[in-house]
Amino acid sequence: MAGLFDKISKDVKMGIKEGIAVVKEGASVVSGKMSELTAEGKRQYKIFDLKAKIQNQMTELGGRAYDALNSKKSPAADARVKAIFEKIKKLEGQLCKLEGDKKAKASLSKKCAKKAAPKSSVRNGLKKAAAKTGFQSAAKK
Repeated sequence: MAGLFDKISKDVKMGIKEGIAVVKEGASVVSGKMSELTAEGKRQYKIFDLKAKIQNQMTELGGRAYDALNSKKSPAADARVKAIFEKIKKLEGQLCKLEGDKKAKASLSKKCAKKAAPKSSVRNGLKKAAAKTGFQSAAKK
């Protein structure tokens, strides 16, 4: 009986050690994932904040352009309009940079993405792919 008890005791102790090792490994994986999710959340917040700033600047630009046109002046000649326009361009650059940071992102915004091919060749490629897969556009149905 002593041999069986010793064997069972050894197996239980070994199982506990292995269990603790698995829990520690799982905790480190969870910790890593949490830091990734936190970083992505911060990035998404920054993107949202930049978009809100751009929207506010565009609203101000529209108001300034309206005032300039109302007073029979050219908006392009107004220094405040030009300053707001430059600020919007700067914010758009920051936004493109943030959106481009995530390499796994499927596509960038239209302003940030560079055209790889002319539209007609892209459309032709899509038509060929649709023909191969058997999909038809809603307009053709």
